Amino acid sequence: MRRAIFLLLPILLMVSCKPGRKVNNAFYYWKTVYRQNATENAFLQKLQSRRLYVRIMDVDMDDAGLNRVPVSPVSFENKLPDTIAIVPVVFIVNNALRGMSQIQLTDLARKIVHFVDGKVSQAGKSSYPELQMDCDWTAETRDNYFYLLTQLKPLLQHKTLSATLRLHQVKNLHNSGVPPVNRVMLMCYNMGNLRKYGDQNSIIELSELKKYLGDNLSSYPVKMDVGLPLFSWAVAFRDKVYIGIAKRINFGNLNAQDKFQSQGNNLYAAKTDLPEYGLKKNDVVRWESAPAADLCSAAGYLSHYIRQDTLNLIWFHLDEPVLKNYTYDELEKTGYLLR
Repeated sequence: MRRAIFLLLPILLMVSCKPGRKVNNAFYYWKTVYRQNATENAFLQKLQSRRLYVRIMDVDMDDAGLNRVPVSPVSFENKLPDTIAIVPVVFIVNNALRGMSQIQLTDLARKIVHFVDGKVSQAGKSSYPELQMDCDWTAETRDNYFYLLTQLKPLLQHKTLSATLRLHQVKNLHNSGVPPVNRVMLMCYNMGNLRKYGDQNSIIELSELKKYLGDNLSSYPVKMDVGLPLFSWAVAFRDKVYIGIAKRINFGNLNAQDKFQSQGNNLYAAKTDLPEYGLKKNDVVRWESAPAADLCSAAGYLSHYIRQDTLNLIWFHLDEPVLKNYTYDELEKTGYLLR
């Protein structure tokens, strides 16, 4: 018996050390000015990130409602580090896709690539490996969006074309369709009802993730990357009706006892009018965040359903105030659980 156990040990060790899928860490950069930052660069280095997904611009209608124009394009105060490849990301507002002819969509594809090429050059890069398109398309805009994607492909000269994918577009595959791209990036955040009063977390909640994915994820016909959130916000309500994101509030503000009264479950009531935050007395703020434990739970769940050997884990987003809420080890553990 002892000899049998001894012979079995090498086999058990080989099984326990069997490598899983390869997970590459990357980050989104969603600010309108790129500048070097020591904390942000440290996270890139520690997590061995080799790509930065940089929002280049939004595409929306001009004020007259006649032309599609770039909105809030990024500018580069510094060049990207030599070790980091840029992946340009272009967000297209649904309204900009309505009523377009195929000729107009072909022209828009050319303009997007031309604009992107210019911004990539400003970032100090001669090329880029991938272009990612971001659009929450609907049944009304799907055909135009998908046609635009087909027009982008030949302009990219064998680069990867990817598209973001919302949870509802996975679950409702029959109605949403499959975008004609090389890869999709599954957005595992902003998954709950932000406007609903209560103590839920609309940024990330495992129970919501399970409603949309499971076997729907396993059968998705395009190679998939995963996006996880690194951000928080304060959701404000007046008489239990959503009034917006209170952008000037951080978690420390909510713990100021002269201003807010904790109601438990991440809900805080204003004790008095707070014009600096756009709040009135008795308005309620729900603090939402993406705790490391929730990120790990999501990663562990997703790992059972993703059927591929390699994926990119893209954190949203690279921003020093946000990153200070996490350790390198916490983010590394999340990536490990996706293997």
